[in-house]
Amino acid sequence: MATLDKVREMISEQLNKPLDEITEEKDIVKDLGADSLDVVEMLMSLEETFGITVPDEEAVNIHTVKDIVTLIDNK
Repeated sequence: MATLDKVREMISEQLNKPLDEITEEKDIVKDLGADSLDVVEMLMSLEETFGITVPDEEAVNIHTVKDIVTLIDNK
């Protein structure tokens, strides 16, 4: 499964949003309605699922679904 597909699935489950609403260019907070707790939980799930660590200084630069995919693919 491609990284984008897995990330979209995880966001869909976490935020209770339809999968087709989650595209690369969507802003996680502004477009998908995530709050700060949602973002923290999402990052923890992504770290566990993909076996990565996202330092705080990198986490603050995550705004869109594409940002998440790029971060994972670069780890």
